[in-house]
Amino acid sequence: MLPDELLAIGPVAALNQQDPAAIVEGSLRLNEAVLVVDPEKIVEICRALKALEPHVRLSAVTCVDWCGREPRFEVVYQVHLLTGNRRLRLKCRLPGENPEIDSVVSVWPAADWYEREVFDLYGVRFRNHPNLCRILMPEDWQGHPLRKDYPVHGYKYSYKDE
Repeated sequence: MLPDELLAIGPVAALNQQDPAAIVEGSLRLNEAVLVVDPEKIVEICRALKALEPHVRLSAVTCVDWCGREPRFEVVYQVHLLTGNRRLRLKCRLPGENPEIDSVVSVWPAADWYEREVFDLYGVRFRNHPNLCRILMPEDWQGHPLRKDYPVHGYKYSYKDE
């Protein structure tokens, strides 16, 4: 059950009413609604949010690696509701072993490059992404450099005795 302060926010209340099981938990932090969403429902929630709000845009998709905890990863969607200039953060928790989630490119085409960056740097796979390939690192790069267990100097770096 979401706190009353969150349910006072129109879009949050509407999303919760539409599918209460999709929102696992929620909070209000620095006047920004934060919703933890069931990863299997992320596309449905994003599509519903876009239908509810006349002017909504995806500002960013990023990831947090909680190395040593399970679920290890949180994929974070920063959404800007232009009406009222409000922000909404959607989080999906994913396991450390084979982290995967559906792509939201079908809802927001701008998610394309954000999801590729998360894939490249954290190794999270986005199902149904139109072109999921590395965007920052070379194609033959080993590993994902923003994971907390990634070696500081990378797998390919070696010191030479001088």
